[in-house]
Amino acid sequence: MGKVTAIAERTIEAPADKVRALVADYAETRPKLLTEHYRDYEVTEGGVGAGTKASWKLQATSKRVRDVAATVTEPSEGTLVETDANSSMVTTWTVREVPEGSLVRIETSWDGAGGIGGFFEKTFAPGGLKRIYEGVLGKLAEVV
Repeated sequence: MGKVTAIAERTIEAPADKVRALVADYAETRPKLLTEHYRDYEVTEGGVGAGTKASWKLQATSKRVRDVAATVTEPSEGTLVETDANSSMVTTWTVREVPEGSLVRIETSWDGAGGIGGFFEKTFAPGGLKRIYEGVLGKLAEVV
């Protein structure tokens, strides 16, 4: 069993403070960013930044649905970490200032399966999740 990681990033033409505020808004903005791969999104506690708890179903493939129960922490300015209570999955959102505006990075890691299933997971899951996140980042660029 090895660590599996998926990463997507995009430059958004807006100030980092504005983008950070939008990314941290789980109650109002986040639902607008979610693609068709997300279902049953609900904020169960908080709603903005650290302390927020939210749940959703992530339909990564036609057969693969993950129930996520995330708790949000903010270890440093511009970094939000969503830790899933139902699995080893951890998603980190990072927003940093760049000359063109803001660089937004989404990185998700989890403990992959072992054996042949783990091989296929490590080979194909990162690319699939990256495509989902690229859709989310595209919607973020529209909302800004």
